[in-house]
Amino acid sequence: MYLFGASGHCKVVIDIIEASNDFKIECVIDHNPRFDFIFDIPILNYNQIENLNEKHFIVSIGDNKKRKNVVSIINAFYFKAIHPQSMVSKHSKVLEGTVVMAGAIINSNSVIGKHCIINSGAVVEHDCVIDDFVHISPNASVAGNVKVGEGSHIGIGATVIQGITIGKWAIVGAGTVIIEDVPDYAVVVGVPGQIIKFMDENE
Repeated sequence: MYLFGASGHCKVVIDIIEASNDFKIECVIDHNPRFDFIFDIPILNYNQIENLNEKHFIVSIGDNKKRKNVVSIINAFYFKAIHPQSMVSKHSKVLEGTVVMAGAIINSNSVIGKHCIINSGAVVEHDCVIDDFVHISPNASVAGNVKVGEGSHIGIGATVIQGITIGKWAIVGAGTVIIEDVPDYAVVVGVPGQIIKFMDENE
């Protein structure tokens, strides 16, 4: 299997795969590699690989939009990586391409979409719906019955109370406390969270 993206995030994805012993990583692919190896795994330039379609992949890029762009151009067999020291309810669902890191908790009847990142120590409580390409950062807590739209980023240590809807491609700043719904493309910071601007759809 292959990883795409030779960043710091990639190192954590490698740890998860090695800890679970599910696959052997053949190489890491990158558009502009700065090194020849990451740990002992070779890094190849994207242009060196003739056919990436139908190979087994995880996109190991932390940036949500870049991750989506790679998925849009590579028709691969994407799989998920779940750290054995995470806690994922058997009554929840984690879809393809998603990475669940050590110490993360996903509770009952939650659905985690495709190509998401549930980072170290993050909590996704019961009955949540996390859409594709979302990143829940380390130690962020999402209470029950929360919906997070495509591509949104919940910052490190943020808290989202129960029943909230966060729109698509929104950004919730580090340590922010969300007590009201967040619209699409909003950037929200503070305690309680306040909208400080809206992102351009093309940013």
